[in-house]
Amino acid sequence: MRQSDLTPLQRGLIFGGAAMMLSMSMGIRQSWGLFQPHMIRDIGISAADFSLAIALQNIIWGITQPFVGMLVDHHGARRIAVAGTLLYAAGVAVSIFATSALVLILGAGVCVGIALSCTSSNMAMSSTARATSPAKRSVTLGSVSALGSLGLVLASPLAQSLITSSGWQIAMVSFLGLVAVMLPAAFLAGAADKIKIEVPHGTQQSVGEAIREAAAHPGYVTLVLAFFVCGLQLVFITTHLPTYLEICGIDPVVGSTSLALIGLFNVGGTYFFGWLGGRYSKRVLLGGIYILRSLVITAYFLVPPTATSTLVFAAAMGALWLSVTPLYTGLVIHLFGLRFMTTLIGIMFFSHQVGAFLGAWGGGLIYSAIGSYDLAWKWGVAIGLVAGVFQMMMNMRPSPRLAAEGAPKAQAAALSR
Repeated sequence: MRQSDLTPLQRGLIFGGAAMMLSMSMGIRQSWGLFQPHMIRDIGISAADFSLAIALQNIIWGITQPFVGMLVDHHGARRIAVAGTLLYAAGVAVSIFATSALVLILGAGVCVGIALSCTSSNMAMSSTARATSPAKRSVTLGSVSALGSLGLVLASPLAQSLITSSGWQIAMVSFLGLVAVMLPAAFLAGAADKIKIEVPHGTQQSVGEAIREAAAHPGYVTLVLAFFVCGLQLVFITTHLPTYLEICGIDPVVGSTSLALIGLFNVGGTYFFGWLGGRYSKRVLLGGIYILRSLVITAYFLVPPTATSTLVFAAAMGALWLSVTPLYTGLVIHLFGLRFMTTLIGIMFFSHQVGAFLGAWGGGLIYSAIGSYDLAWKWGVAIGLVAGVFQMMMNMRPSPRLAAEGAPKAQAAALSR
């Protein structure tokens, strides 16, 4: 089946499944920080132990993402996404019964980390990109990413409400219900497997050749390095913001509301930047997001937080949260085409998750050592500004192979920015 053969209903089901799978997967993952104070108290672990579990979740997600990407490019997304959903449920279940740091690491760290490789943004963007035309790809990627942000709007308030009324274990049981929703969503998104990617005769690549081609491209190297900073900044916030607010004496409800606001404003921000990416330079927009994030973090942490300033901070960060997704996906497709997109973004995501590991665990170590998050956010801001500037200057020339294939003019016009 070709992409042009899809009916509007088939296309809508693929987009809807991808958005729902992404929404539930990321909503649960980004709400883990709400459990930190309660698990520290009840299980008898330290902030560094909890941070290590979340850091390992992120680094395992990153390590496995390139290999999952290869499996998807070779075997299709459906089976991988369904298996990942089942593993996600196992990870949440193990975490419910955690009695030590080691058990928490097994559930929240190992199981959920692998599951995220199979159910989150890379998988959703792969199915979406296959099912949409080049001219509409940027705005469609932005739309699916935006809808995928709604999970945090649901998961965070749900978790905080149940933590307050019934305890953190019951709150995690509710997460199993959200994981159950991912099963049919994964099946629907996997219908994109039937769409064939047309490759001109004589230009077929192996996965090894595609990786070597990307590694030799300066623009791809810039994307990989800048994505490291993206992971560091975002996971530092989701992991440590609830604890930071508790230290400052702010009601825990503000923390959960902040995470929900991040998800809510991310809907508009991601769609908006996806729309802009179809009209203006994707590299400039992407670099600008990194710089804006750094400025927003600086403005928030320079003064003592209040409930109002925290909510404003969450709204501003939310508008910049997953808004990078349609831009970096479009850039990878522009440089190398669709064939091994999932693998190449998976490698980028490994870099992202190394940054996430340092953001989660490093933030906990710094706080445990000096009793303050000041040093952590200052380092995050500094490297964010550097990454933004370099991202704006990345090499935008498509790979020689892709240029030689003579992409249709409509595709070149849609993706060349």
